[in-house]
Amino acid sequence: MKHAVEEIKLKNGASGLLIDIPGASVMSTRVQFRAGMQYAKNHEVYEIPHLVEHLAFGSNAKFKDEQAFEAEFTKNGAYHNAWTSDISVCYETECADFEWERIMDLQRVSICEPRFNEEELKSEKSNVRSELTGYMNDYYRLLWPRVQQAIGEDTLLLPERLKTISNIELKDIREHYRRTHTAKNMTFVIAGRIKGRKHKIIRQLESWPLKEGEKFEIPRAELHSSEAVSIRRKDASNITFGFSLVTPRHLEPDEEIAMGCLNHILNGTMNSKIFGAARKRGLVYGMGSSIANNPHNAYWDFDGEVNEENAEELFTLIQQEMMKALNGEISEADFEAARSYALGRSQMGAQTVGQIADYYAEGYFTNGAVRHYDGMPDLIRGIDRSKTIELAREFAGSGIKAFATVSSVEKAVISELETHLNF
Repeated sequence: MKHAVEEIKLKNGASGLLIDIPGASVMSTRVQFRAGMQYAKNHEVYEIPHLVEHLAFGSNAKFKDEQAFEAEFTKNGAYHNAWTSDISVCYETECADFEWERIMDLQRVSICEPRFNEEELKSEKSNVRSELTGYMNDYYRLLWPRVQQAIGEDTLLLPERLKTISNIELKDIREHYRRTHTAKNMTFVIAGRIKGRKHKIIRQLESWPLKEGEKFEIPRAELHSSEAVSIRRKDASNITFGFSLVTPRHLEPDEEIAMGCLNHILNGTMNSKIFGAARKRGLVYGMGSSIANNPHNAYWDFDGEVNEENAEELFTLIQQEMMKALNGEISEADFEAARSYALGRSQMGAQTVGQIADYYAEGYFTNGAVRHYDGMPDLIRGIDRSKTIELAREFAGSGIKAFATVSSVEKAVISELETHLNF
């Protein structure tokens, strides 16, 4: 979908993107605060941001409880959601174009005028406890926080997070909200029909009753390498694994795209060098790799599930193909095919208003970067095979890596698998 992007700074200190999509029948918003787990006042109340997020659609200045707010918000089909991460608490809405003003006003009330109370806090503590307990059966949710801890990031594991819920009181919720939900700490992305409405949207946002506050920095951790971590689960029928290679710097947009192309070559399709070859041999049903990027570090992550009897052969294959990539054994034909795939996927990635909003929000909320969509084809065409290989070598040679598994096997088996990850 054709669109135009404008970054704006509000008088109250907030900043954001207005994305005009001519003829759009939907308005989509993302409102983010740097208010996630890293900004809890201490680990004893680590789960506060998650509870603030859950309480956001509860009692407020206009509605007595969540049910009353929900009934009004959704009466014409509008949608809302919120999520919490280490860094962010983000509130999302999507609505029909004809009711965008009504929905934006409801969003204002829920974000700016919540009335936290003991009854709803008690309910949401129970709901969050149920949510996290459910995640205990998702082995990837067990695995990746352990990888983060292993390399030195300041995060808690699911069992540790569960223990903090009972420590949280209403005064903690209110303190965290007041400190983090401020104008300068707010960023937003609004996508839809903006033309002719820009000044009205700006006036709405500038009228939000938020204190000025401050823009929080993303914390920097001192990262390091770690030995293999084995999470024992007697009921685990296979080995769920994840490993991360980290370079202690931010990747530029073309570097992210280059590593995306390398991931496609290694794990992108049934024709890929690791995943595709492993599927052909019957070694693994699913595995993949990806790049994550923040202002301080970039992460090259791999994960998957493998039966114990196939694990040695799979990890030997991973080692062989990674060494080929690091030695520069990537053909021009393979690299050109990955570049062509990236071009196609890029063109397919802007078919809806929500997709466009998500694309811009990803970089803007984390890094303040505005990566214009229409510049993607030139970025993709401009990436270089040799520079991609240099990037891969940078990750492998950084000295920052971690490997973790969830399984019922002995630690010695996991330690042996780790020997294949010495690239």
